[in-house]
Amino acid sequence: MDNKKYDTYIFDLDGTLLATLNDLAASCNYALRTHGMAERTLDEVRRFVGNGVRKLMERAIPDGDSNPEFDETYATFRKHYLEHSLDTTQPYPGVMDMLARLKASGKGIAVVSNKFYAATQELCRHFFGEYVEVAIGEREDIRKKPAPDTVIEALKQLGATREGSVYIGDSDVDVMTAKNSGMPCISVLWGFRDRDFLVEHGATTFVTRPDQIF
Repeated sequence: MDNKKYDTYIFDLDGTLLATLNDLAASCNYALRTHGMAERTLDEVRRFVGNGVRKLMERAIPDGDSNPEFDETYATFRKHYLEHSLDTTQPYPGVMDMLARLKASGKGIAVVSNKFYAATQELCRHFFGEYVEVAIGEREDIRKKPAPDTVIEALKQLGATREGSVYIGDSDVDVMTAKNSGMPCISVLWGFRDRDFLVEHGATTFVTRPDQIF
């Protein structure tokens, strides 16, 4: 992929830069177990992620947010995850080298996530502090993906425009986010969704390794 083609790289976080599934599943099952609900398998949690942690728990909890115990169970999940989001989470192989090369080439780098804001900030500071200039998570004053708001805010903070920018993610939500933002999308195949699923949801450009992004 021609690195000269883009000046700014906007990344999704979970399933794109970070392998977060095990920690998400652990916190999900801790909350379910704490409130006497059946736990979920890792494959189930994999299918549930991609639209933010609230949606994850809506899918994991019987009857979703209409369950009378939803709010308390979701609060248990949030508290546990904020304390345990670094237990097993690590960058995918090759991600750090890819970010280093982009940074050395003078590219703008941002992360936009549907993960809640505090966790997005902490994870990006911990793993990517020297490379990621802007990290934006879910917050009340901005619509989450696939709305373009977080991408627009990231571009604003970087002093960049969508021309010369590319969006990189692992899910159908990311494909829609890029489309809604008026940007090309690179879909990674090491994350939470497979190629057939992504093709079905409109993805057209794929990479199998981080070094193919530049």
